[in-house]
Order: sequence, then C-alpha cells, then structure tokens
Amino acid sequence: MKRSSLLFIICLCCIGLVQAAKPTRITSPDGKLVVLLYTGKGELTWTVNQQDKAVYHEDNISLTIGDQKLDGKNAPKSIKQRKVCQTIKPVVPLKFSTIQDDYTEATIDYGTYKILLRVMNNAVAHRFVTNLKGEVEVKDERFTIHPVEGFTAHYQTCRSFNTSYEEAYQHKSINDWNQDGSIATIPALLSNADDTQLLIGESDVDDYPRMFLVAGKETITTTFPKAPIEWEPRGDRSESITKEGDYIAKTQGTRSFPWRFVVVTDSKGIIEQTVPVQLARRSVITDTSWIKPGKFSWEWWNGATPYGPDVDFKAGCNYETYCYFADFAAKYGIEYILLDEGWAKSTRDPFNGNDNLRLPDLIKYCNAKGVKIVLWLPWLTAYNHLDTLFKTYAEWGIPAVKIDFMDHADQWMVNFYKRVTAEAAKYHIIVDWHGAFTPAGLEYEYPNLVSYEGVRGLEQMGGCRPENTTYIPFIRNAVGAADFTPGGMNNMQPERYRADRPNSGAMGTRAFQMALYVVLESGVQMLADNPTRYYQNEDCTRYIASVPTTWDETRCLAADAGKYIIVAKRKGQKWFIGGICNGEQEERTFQLPLNFLSAGTHHLTAFKDGVNANYQAMHYNRIEQDVTSQSTIEVRMAKNGGWAAVVE
Repeated sequence: MKRSSLLFIICLCCIGLVQAAKPTRITSPDGKLVVLLYTGKGELTWTVNQQDKAVYHEDNISLTIGDQKLDGKNAPKSIKQRKVCQTIKPVVPLKFSTIQDDYTEATIDYGTYKILLRVMNNAVAHRFVTNLKGEVEVKDERFTIHPVEGFTAHYQTCRSFNTSYEEAYQHKSINDWNQDGSIATIPALLSNADDTQLLIGESDVDDYPRMFLVAGKETITTTFPKAPIEWEPRGDRSESITKEGDYIAKTQGTRSFPWRFVVVTDSKGIIEQTVPVQLARRSVITDTSWIKPGKFSWEWWNGATPYGPDVDFKAGCNYETYCYFADFAAKYGIEYILLDEGWAKSTRDPFNGNDNLRLPDLIKYCNAKGVKIVLWLPWLTAYNHLDTLFKTYAEWGIPAVKIDFMDHADQWMVNFYKRVTAEAAKYHIIVDWHGAFTPAGLEYEYPNLVSYEGVRGLEQMGGCRPENTTYIPFIRNAVGAADFTPGGMNNMQPERYRADRPNSGAMGTRAFQMALYVVLESGVQMLADNPTRYYQNEDCTRYIASVPTTWDETRCLAADAGKYIIVAKRKGQKWFIGGICNGEQEERTFQLPLNFLSAGTHHLTAFKDGVNANYQAMHYNRIEQDVTSQSTIEVRMAKNGGWAAVVE
C-alpha cells in the first residue's frame, strides 16, 4: 500500500477512535456528493465522498480570535439541515444568464459561533459565522485538506504575499510542492488520472485578507498575510509595509466570514460550474442598466504605433493616434478605447493629459464616433484623489477606469478594492483591476467591477506560453473574470518566437488567439494588437469583434484540464464555439455533435488551423457550411492550436 493511502486511512481511523458517534450525513440535492460530518469531543472534521468513493478529508478547521480558538472540539449545541432551491441572475453573466442554485446546508451551532457547511451538487463549502461583541482581532484561520492518493497539484506560486498573481502555473505532487516550500495563490487545482478535479477557492471575501495555500506531507493548508498597520509609498505605484500587526484582520465580532470551497467534478464540470457566483453576495446596485461590458481597443501591447498607408502622423500618446484607434473601434463596433500609461502628464496626476493628447477634444471626437474612453491609473493615484476622481471623470464622460499595480492581498487592500469600486459605482463608472488578486465575490456585490487581471496574460509576451494558457480556463477563469488581453495577429509557435513591441507577437496559432475570445471569460475583452494588423486581417477581426463578452449559456464539448478545451457559448440565438490545445501532440482531432442547436438549419462559419500551422502559426483556413442539430463536425487543432466558429 502506498504511503499516501495509508495516511488517509489512518486519518479516517483516528476519527472513529476519537468520536464514537456516527457521522452526520449531508447529501447534495442530486445525491452524488455526500459529506460525512464528525463532531463531538476531539475535533470537527468531515470526509467528502463522490458517488460512494472518498475524495478528500478535511480537518484542522479553526478560527482564532484573540486568545480564543473556535475549532469545534466540543460537542455542538445542534446541527440543523435545510435544503435550498433558487435561481440567480448575474448582472454580468460570464457563463449563464440564469443559474440554478441548489444545495443542502448544515448549520453546526456552538453558541457564540456557527459553522455553515454547504453541500452543492458539485462542491462543498464552509464558513464561520460569529456572534461576538465589538471589534475583534482575528489571529488566524485554518483548514487542512487531505486528498486521496494520486492527485497532482496545479498552482501559482509567489515568493511572498506581495504578488501580482501573474506567475506561471506549477505542476507537482503535493509532497514535491511541500519540499519547495512555496506559497500558492488562490485558486488551485488538484487533478488525478480518473479526471477527478478539485478546485480550491474562496468567495464573499469582505473586510478580510485573501487566502493563500501551503503544502504539507500529502496535505494542503491555509496561510494569510498579516494586517498592515503602517505603510509608506514607494514610487508612484507601490508601497512598503513598515509595520504589521500580529493578526490577519481587525473586524466586527458579529459577522459572516468568507466561504472556503472545494469544487468536486471533472474537466468539463470545471468549465460549466458556477460555484463562486452561487456563494457570492447579490448586487447592492439596484439600477444596473449603465453597466456595459464590452471590448476595448488597447494600445500598450502594440506600442501605439499604427503604420498603415493611411497613417500620416507621428504615432504615440497623442490626439492623432487615439483618433485613429477610435476610428478603428467605430468601424468594428468596439465599445471602448483604452488610454494606458502615458496619457497623463504625470502618473501621479489623474486630471491632466499630456499636451499632445488634447484630452477634451479627444473625448468629443470619440463621443461623435460612438466610442468611449477608458483611463488607466496606478492605485496610489486613485487612493490620493478618491474624493474627486470619479466625480470628475463622470463630468468628462469617462465611463470606465483601469486601475493597476496593487500587488497586495491583505485586509487593507481588500477593503481598498471595495472602497474604490463602490465610489466608482456612485458615478456610474465601471472598473477593471490590473496588477490584482483574483475574483472573490466583490464583482457580484458591485457588478460595475467587470474584470480583474490576476493572470499570466498576453502582456507577458514570450512568457505567455500556450501550455500555461490552456490551464487558465480550469484554474483562474474557473473563479471569475480574467483580463488576459488576447488578440495577437503576429502568431508564432513557441520554439520560433521572436517578437517585441512595437511588433509584438503571440505564441500559438492564429486560430488559438481567435478562440480565446470564446474560451476565456471577462466582462471586458481587449483587442491587444495594432489596428493596422487588424485591418490586414479583416475576416479575423470581424469575427473577434463579433464575439460577446457575456453569455446566456455555456456547454463544454470536450476537455482535459490543461491539455485541451472546446466550449460552445450562446448569446441570444447565436452559438460561438472556441477550442484551444497545448503542444503535447502534433495535432488533435475531435468529432463534435451539434445536438445543442435548436431545430432547423443553421449556418456555421469557422476558422481552423491550416495544414502548415505547426510551422507557420499564422496559417488558417476559413470554412462555411450549413449544419443542424443532427450534424457532427470534425475539429482538428494543430499543436498549440485552436478552432473558432459562430453558428447562426
């Protein structure tokens, strides 16, 4: 017997020795997940079974407030279960416009605190709810997961709690992770050979730090950044914490703490699950009609240097260049253009554009074209001008901001995100956070928060490799919007990559880049490349400009976590299909039935990898054909390739 299996069995045997009472069974509404809850003198623990097979065990569940450790070692006063069946309609629907939210919830009551244990059809979640007087200091929060044998961990490391969440994913056994001693960000994924996927995450994080993970011997447990007490600016976009508390949060004693969840499903199920939405708060914004997700034409990645035959001006952060971007956006129905770093005279001054920009004139020009301007600024600048920033931008007609470089995930920074997002909402301004941690519920409480970065995206140039990107739908995007900034038209296989601004390049095939607009989820999707390149690739540009950013329905047609994914998404009566794969095989071929289509004849337009795409990654073919719900289509993807289509 392998050592990991032995440890798991010993752990379960210890439960039986310490707690004589039979476990409380908490069953998901569909009966596929069963939690065996052990309480009483000793320790609060539970084991999660999927279809009568143990998947993981959870223990060491505690919340330390002051000198009091809330850990369930004493018998609870009561355990009450309830079943809930309801629907949720997200303001910014990234997967489904209507979500079915069914679960069984046990309330484990210890008097001054409770633990809610929620068993959904595809996940198990828990949170502490306390009833303590006044303000309290939270010293720590813990839980430990013991997966059964055979799981590989896929996680994003960080050298410290000061991180932008943009590192490449690591893929190791839990013991190897333990030996390297690294901290991991949330979310993290565990996979085994049977295609059991465990996604570890959190939701409804409010007035509290973000969670991180560390590995032990065959275990994964939690760690948190300490609360900053004193800090000072470092440059125009960062800070140094000069003094920390001996606690992770100072907060109200009567409150609900964040949800901690483990999704239990397969590769397809990871793509279709909506657990973070189901656990998040509902919107506090009553009139959401002004929240307009959409696409941004972006100049930073391509160096703001259009070079077509119609360019007779000096390119750069100036009026003429941005008018050119506005003309491009208007032609293809792109809602916004983003003015990134360089638009202002000073990064510390969010109110005065550089002299060549002629910002008031540019705003008028864009308005006449039906295009809106988005302004970039560092978070310290937003912090220093928060009292007047959004009021001024609203007066100018600026509907959105991109705020960058937070790089911290402590309680103060979590609260700062909320302060800024709430203040922006007062003036009907949407927010895209960059240099950011990953989503954890604020985007549903304030749906004007339409995207976060917190991902290794295309701005990493040669560091944005397809073998990492193919994991994003299963890890980062599985918990919410990710502003990856796709759309590169200068495509190269990784072994032939040679590119830099202004002639930026994207690894993977042309069809890979196009499919990302369907595969990846974000309330804003950038068109990262140069308008000149988009004009040179008219059919590709018209396709990616037509792909929605919000969806009514999502169907995962084929998936193997980190290797390939093909997904179909519906908006109204149209279906868009996108597929990407890594470079492990020279090509992959799939036979996909279109039985999700409605009755009648539909027209399919697809962009597929050309026969030479393994060498010349820009080679693609455009095909058209009529299809019905009885049709089966062949999807062939080259290495690091893709497939993109619309069915209408």
